[in-house]
Amino acid sequence: MLHIILGDYKGKNYIFDPNTYFDNAYEDEWLTDPLSKEIVRNIDRSELVGPNLVQSPVLGAIPPSRLSGGVKTLILIGNDPEHIFNASACGENCAPWLLKLGAMKDITVRLGYLMHLGNDPFEVDIVNTGKVVRNQTEFVREVIMQDLLEAEYP
Repeated sequence: MLHIILGDYKGKNYIFDPNTYFDNAYEDEWLTDPLSKEIVRNIDRSELVGPNLVQSPVLGAIPPSRLSGGVKTLILIGNDPEHIFNASACGENCAPWLLKLGAMKDITVRLGYLMHLGNDPFEVDIVNTGKVVRNQTEFVREVIMQDLLEAEYP
C-alpha cells in the first residue's frame, strides 16, 4: 500500500532531495530492471539502454544523472525501502506510478502538496491521521479537514 506523510517530516531516514541522492547512490541493477525501464519510457519518453546510458529523443545519449527528478524519485522508491523520499520532487505525471508501486509493496513517501492521484479508485494510507482514503475526493477532504498542509507565514 502507498503510505503518504503530508507536510513536514524530519525522520532520520528521510531524503529531502532525491535527485541528488540518486546521482550518488543508485545501483546499476536498478537501471536494468524492467520496471525502471518502463518508468523512464513513460515519464521521460526515453530508453534506458543500460545502467550508464539513456537514449533521449531530445537530448541524445545521456547518463542516468540527466533523468528527470520524478523518474529518479520513482526508481529510488521502488528500490530503496530503507528511506522515505520526498515525492514532492515528482510531478503529477508520476502519481500513477506511485499508486502502482504502492500496489506492489508497502511504500512510504512524503508529500508537501496536494497531488492529484487520479480519478480511478485507489487505496492510500494517510500516515498523519491513519485514515485510508479510496479516491481523490476523500484524499482532498482528509488533507483539508485535517489541515495537513498548513502554510506557515512570517
